[in-house]
Amino acid sequence: MNSRDRVMAAINHQQPDRIPVDFGGHRSSGIMAIAYKKLKDYLGITTGDIYVYDFIQQLAIIEPEVLNRLPSDVIDWGRGYWLDETDWKDWVLPDGTPCKIPAYIHLDKVGSDWYVYHDDGTPIAVQKEGCLYFEQIIRPRAGRDDSSFRELPAELEKIMWVSLPVAPGKINYNDKAQLLRVQDRLKAFRESTDKAIIIPFGGNLNEFGQMLYGVGEFLMMLAAEPRHVHRLFDSLVEMHLNNLKTFMQYFGPYADIVMFADDIGMQTGPQFSPKTYREFFHDRYKIMWNSAKKMADVKTMLHCCGGVYPLLPGLIEAGLDIIQPVQITCKDMEPQKLKRDFGNEICFWGGGCDTRDVLPNGKPEDVTRNVKELCETWFHDGGYVFQQVHNTMADVPPENVVAMIEAVNS
Repeated sequence: MNSRDRVMAAINHQQPDRIPVDFGGHRSSGIMAIAYKKLKDYLGITTGDIYVYDFIQQLAIIEPEVLNRLPSDVIDWGRGYWLDETDWKDWVLPDGTPCKIPAYIHLDKVGSDWYVYHDDGTPIAVQKEGCLYFEQIIRPRAGRDDSSFRELPAELEKIMWVSLPVAPGKINYNDKAQLLRVQDRLKAFRESTDKAIIIPFGGNLNEFGQMLYGVGEFLMMLAAEPRHVHRLFDSLVEMHLNNLKTFMQYFGPYADIVMFADDIGMQTGPQFSPKTYREFFHDRYKIMWNSAKKMADVKTMLHCCGGVYPLLPGLIEAGLDIIQPVQITCKDMEPQKLKRDFGNEICFWGGGCDTRDVLPNGKPEDVTRNVKELCETWFHDGGYVFQQVHNTMADVPPENVVAMIEAVNS
């Protein structure tokens, strides 16, 4: 099997020749640039710059020299873009490491803090001194109770996750010339690799509500102002479907997996009840996910952190093929339980190494033991792709990263 065959067999619940590995194949299976620099040093790789393609989370592009040592069966479509030096500019990571960041980002240092600005000059995100990430500093609809959503696209542009996309950058769905350029590069990229390709679409509902209003205000709205939330979600779905149609027309034929995203879990379980899920989310997810699969031969992935065990039957019924990153330290997310109850219905993508306790704090032998025990549970009867629970953080020792990847199929 080549990498693409291996991944697709696993998704289709067929037993592949070995466990497929996702190391940096999308923005939730990657490695922070600070940890990546340490990993390169540990591997003795002295060539190449550090390219931070996800500026919010400070994630690095994993270079071919590293992937030759720690191979992955999955690759993000962004690898085929931002190929020119003019696409990048110099910056310095919080630990003083020089790096390259996307040139389109508008940022400035104010005192000891870094700010990112919208095109109109509004500050939208900040990295405080001593912090490793950027955080949102504006909630465009906070405190507003009007139900007019005519300005929704412009309001979303003030959200850092929308304004600071990963490669290939901002997609203007009305710019046919840009769409064709991206399509040509993606087509050539697919022809150059046998790895499975993920293209991230988004389609967020819960997260966009929380980003627009603030987490507390929006969760109260779900309970106290359901009609307002329904109108918001209808507006979001209409916008998502219009974009999805164009997205799949131009990019769908060259992808294996389309990734949607919506964090609806917490450490202690779902953010809301299965009843609330059914009322607000289920039918809307179903429309988006099945629309994508009708438009191209792709599988649907949902990036969703937290404990979502009670919601999995509904997500599966809505047409979800893959759940990721499988946060095994949350309530009811034990691998044995998930595999037993849903292993024949959905592909688990993640949950392969405990990134909360073991990967940052254990010794290499602890990491090896953890990975082997988890993979033994996940691997049988297909339906599994290895990924650590979430991104490799800045404080993870490089020897633990190597131990993790080498343990998967050893």
